[in-house]
Amino acid sequence: MLNQQTLNHPASFSGIGLHSGNRVNMTILPAPANSGVRFRRVDLEGSPEIEARVDNVAETTRSTTLAKGNVKIHTVEHVLAALAGYGIDNAVIELDSNEPPIADGSSREFCKIIQAAGIVPQAEKREPYSPTAPIELETGETVMTLFPDESFKITCTSADKSGRFTQFYSTEITPKTWERELSHARTFCFYEEIEHLIKNNLIKGGSLENAVVIRDDAVLTTEPLRYPEEFVRHKMLDIVGDLSLLGRPVRGHLIAVRPSHAANCEMVRQIFAQMTRPLRAAQTFAPPPSQVSAPAPLIPEGGAMDVEQIMKLLPHRPPFLMIDRILKIDGNKIIGAKCVTMNEPFFQGHFPGHPIMPGVLQLEAMAQVAGILLLKQVELANQVAYFMSAEDVKWRKPVLPGDTLVIEVEMMKIRGKIGKARGVCKVGDEIVSEAEVTFMLRDA
Repeated sequence: MLNQQTLNHPASFSGIGLHSGNRVNMTILPAPANSGVRFRRVDLEGSPEIEARVDNVAETTRSTTLAKGNVKIHTVEHVLAALAGYGIDNAVIELDSNEPPIADGSSREFCKIIQAAGIVPQAEKREPYSPTAPIELETGETVMTLFPDESFKITCTSADKSGRFTQFYSTEITPKTWERELSHARTFCFYEEIEHLIKNNLIKGGSLENAVVIRDDAVLTTEPLRYPEEFVRHKMLDIVGDLSLLGRPVRGHLIAVRPSHAANCEMVRQIFAQMTRPLRAAQTFAPPPSQVSAPAPLIPEGGAMDVEQIMKLLPHRPPFLMIDRILKIDGNKIIGAKCVTMNEPFFQGHFPGHPIMPGVLQLEAMAQVAGILLLKQVELANQVAYFMSAEDVKWRKPVLPGDTLVIEVEMMKIRGKIGKARGVCKVGDEIVSEAEVTFMLRDA
């Protein structure tokens, strides 16, 4: 698949949540290119949204939970796996409760509604990430390694702590193999775990209709096992869903032993860390050395850029790179995004026990986004945008860990290599800061 994809029509399904037991109606909607996958809680005021990104992972006990502020979505992995398995890059998942329906414990029903809705290509190219070197992870009983590969493959071994029901399976993940080999595999648990899960306020909607229970050497189920290795295949189904939280398809061979949601999400963080690692050494707060020529600006049609493309334009590097993604450039306007996580280094001192993103860094984010827009407008290579001044600055609301900062900038004036722009930072639909910024281009 060379192009991004979305649904042709909305796809709906109703049922109960596995852990919450709540009745829920779910509709998967088509979405624009480069917008990614996001959940929308239509039962809450303002219909808040949570992007399906690893930065928003809040809990990984028996399932993957996303959260932003006080809004949570539990058990997202099965519906995300259905979208990722078919290669769907952009979608909005609307829910009127805090958890997608569990259906039969697999992704089979989600696959049916997606197939009925149809899948359509979009004009924009998809950009899979291929690891540049093996990524190794060992945590608890889990061992995972991602090797570079030309396609996406998973090789997995699963077993409980006593080594019971040890199973092995390996396959390349394509839309056909996803649907045929993995999507029907149901969630499962061991009988002795049930009491603990109930005491921890989980599996309120669980039954033999949507899960397989293993008791000693017996398998309790309302129907025969769907695969000889159904348990390990369900683990692989979970991996497909959790890895989609990278926000980009992966080209690599993942070898996993006793995977878990916690380990899956940690692997995504490791992949993201490699993906965003600077390609060359540079000082954190200064442009690259003058003897090193900065690459010519490369701004795709439509303006959407990931962090690697942004770093080809800007000299800033973590922890002072304040943009994760450019969503759109349209004439004199540009929209960027910054996922604010608890891992941001400035939260260590601003403030301990009450983390708030410094207002000056929101201002810096506006300036960086505006600099990209100016580079686009003047179309000059080997230039760096220098922040000159800020006027009419206002900070209206605090920005907290878990927020996604959306930076909207409109160019007001360009004279030679000097630009003046109006910037607004938003969280959801609320303006959190705004300013007019002036900057100029200088040779890199």
